[in-house]
Amino acid sequence: MRHVPKPGSADTVIVANRLPVDRVEQPDGTSGWRRSPGGLVSALEPVLRANRGTWVGWPGDTGEDIEPFTVDGLDLVPISLSQQEVEDFYEGFSNATLWPLYHDVVAKPEFHREWWDSYVAVNRRFAEKAAEVAAEGATVWVHDYQLQLTPAMLRELRPDLRIGFYLHIPFPPNELFSQLPWRRQILEGLLGADLVGFQLNGAAQNFVRLVRQRVGHKTHRDVVYLPDGRTVRAAAFPISIDTAAYEDLARSDSVTDRAKEIREAIGNPRTVFLGVDRLDYTKGIYARLRAFGELIVDGHFDVEDAVFVQVATPSREQVEQYRILRDDIERLVGRINGDLGKIGRPAIHYLHASFPREEMAAFFRAADVMVVTPLRDGMNLVAKEYVACRYDDTGALVLSEFAGAAEELRQAWLINPYDINGMKSALLEAYRADGKETGRRMKALRRTVTQRNVAAWADAFLAELATDPFEHDKTVRPAQRS
Repeated sequence: MRHVPKPGSADTVIVANRLPVDRVEQPDGTSGWRRSPGGLVSALEPVLRANRGTWVGWPGDTGEDIEPFTVDGLDLVPISLSQQEVEDFYEGFSNATLWPLYHDVVAKPEFHREWWDSYVAVNRRFAEKAAEVAAEGATVWVHDYQLQLTPAMLRELRPDLRIGFYLHIPFPPNELFSQLPWRRQILEGLLGADLVGFQLNGAAQNFVRLVRQRVGHKTHRDVVYLPDGRTVRAAAFPISIDTAAYEDLARSDSVTDRAKEIREAIGNPRTVFLGVDRLDYTKGIYARLRAFGELIVDGHFDVEDAVFVQVATPSREQVEQYRILRDDIERLVGRINGDLGKIGRPAIHYLHASFPREEMAAFFRAADVMVVTPLRDGMNLVAKEYVACRYDDTGALVLSEFAGAAEELRQAWLINPYDINGMKSALLEAYRADGKETGRRMKALRRTVTQRNVAAWADAFLAELATDPFEHDKTVRPAQRS
């Protein structure tokens, strides 16, 4: 019989693959911790502070057991992973099996039994630690594709808890998800939650449909009815950003000055196109750079008046597919610049590096056209960050219709990233649009991003998690549903 932990003291527990801190070297040579700059941390910090909260996650090291610690008033509980577990659970099952499968099989997923075994073991470790620190009747919010088994494992240990799960990436339809040898186990793992949140309604519907078809539970609309009488709701909660913080940053003198420096450094062209992405095969970087190069060849752009700045943040460089992608993009950039650039005026400025948030805000202020063209994305917060930084209602956003953000940001120039000619047309339209057109679109985009910020996202999810699912449909009782 599994040991049931005694309740801990945390009324709210966040469980995520990573802790919200990064290890840093201190001036005296010792190591310390610095809070990560992500929007998720900003959204959840006030929730944790108000509710005796604790964050459970991996600190990013291997083989080292670290005791719980506190950074900036946040109570953090580390989960240790061995180097083998990083390779099998994280790089393997999470990022070489689930990631491509959930992103429309843009790359071929790999299915290895030893990776699955590691995924199960690590998810159990997260569940056991969450069960240990959560107070009686606490709320536990589990995040993302690395921890899809954790809700059910946690439910088994602590049935008194209110458990939520949120998937930050897309959730695939039956035709793709069914490839997964462990498809039923994943669905049953997610059903340990009381509320399963997704970026889009379509993803929530995919989940409910799969549960009905693959597990056999009764469903009605967005509610799943389990044999033990418990209900699980699946719903969309589109994630967002700390809009006000980005706008304040964009208005600062330091960012304003830095944006001018960036434009001067690239020759003060009439139009600056910008792409900002993790270096990932789902982001559509290769196709967008190819489209831009063809517009120069076609005579629509000249490197004297239009340049493309592509920031590609290093990502999963130990994975072979990512090394191949990097090589392919760097060859393409070299070929375009060699064929089309002039002395001191390359067509594409390619930056394979990470930058702090202040520098990214300066890039957003310097850019006239933001190009966000993923082949598939759960949301894509870069699009929203760009809009938040355009406080003067200038700038244009070219956005893939396969990014979750496209459902909210309808006033962007929406494109099919697989259609190179269509992408070229949209880039050209955004380039040629007058101030009246770009201003009209940007004002509408900014209204959306301002109203639907990350705090509203977190509040909506937690409020829903605290709600009785029968409140959503009192006209039909469980015995009538099918």
